[in-house]
Amino acid sequence: MQSRIDRIVDQLDQKKAEDIQVFDLSDKEYLTSYVVIATTLGDKHTLALLDHLRETLKPEGESFIAVDEGEQWTVIDLGDIMIHLMVPDYRAKYNLEEFLDSLGKRDNR
Repeated sequence: MQSRIDRIVDQLDQKKAEDIQVFDLSDKEYLTSYVVIATTLGDKHTLALLDHLRETLKPEGESFIAVDEGEQWTVIDLGDIMIHLMVPDYRAKYNLEEFLDSLGKRDNR
């Protein structure tokens, strides 16, 4: 599992995503085991990151179960890992970190 998380974080980092956070919720009653949140540089960057993750992770065996695609906030469901790509305004407004901190451990990258 950790190698999958590291691969996702590495791919996001390579494409200039910012403030990447990983939340380990594997021992909690939550809909997924891990949540990755990253800030994008803007609308087009959000969609470009999604495309990049699809291109790099699918060949490595990742299954994109569901994708809620938007320019300001995109959610990618890999089953046991959920990825949130958010523009800075949305990340500040919805503050998922506060909610997720109350549930599990944060791994700042």
